[in-house]
Amino acid sequence: MKLLIRNLARTSTEETLQALFAEHGAVQSCTLVMDKVSGGSKGFGFVEMPNPGEAKAAVKVLNASNVDGNVIRVKKAD
Repeated sequence: MKLLIRNLARTSTEETLQALFAEHGAVQSCTLVMDKVSGGSKGFGFVEMPNPGEAKAAVKVLNASNVDGNVIRVKKAD
């Protein structure tokens, strides 16, 4: 299941996301969307989790949680 994570702090890293979601199950991939001009994070990213049950549990726990000073939003990507 592919998840969309929004409102990430510009200082958040892929490693941060990987560790955060790994607490809730297996993580297949983790990608931050980067600005081509500045090279910095655009404030959102994607996490893929192969087990839908673990992904749904991660959404439930992590949506509206505080990560690096920002309240993140997590939902299933379309």
